[in-house]
Amino acid sequence: MSVSKIKIDKELLKKAREYAAKAGYTSVEEFVSHIIEKEISKLAEAEAEAEAEAEAEAEAEAEAVKKRLQGLGYIS
Repeated sequence: MSVSKIKIDKELLKKAREYAAKAGYTSVEEFVSHIIEKEISKLAEAEAEAEAEAEAEAEAEAEAVKKRLQGLGYIS
């Protein structure tokens, strides 16, 4: 695993250390990595849901157009 450093506000780091210890993490790095992984997972899930929703809307719209064209006699 590649390691990178990030800058973080001292007060936020202090809180992260405090809550990492309370939650039983072995280090603040492990705690922060876990939080980032959870947030990325949530964002990816929301993105997938939005894509599925958009696809369903497109299919419904295509079906409505097809029915309209059938009603007008353009397609059977």
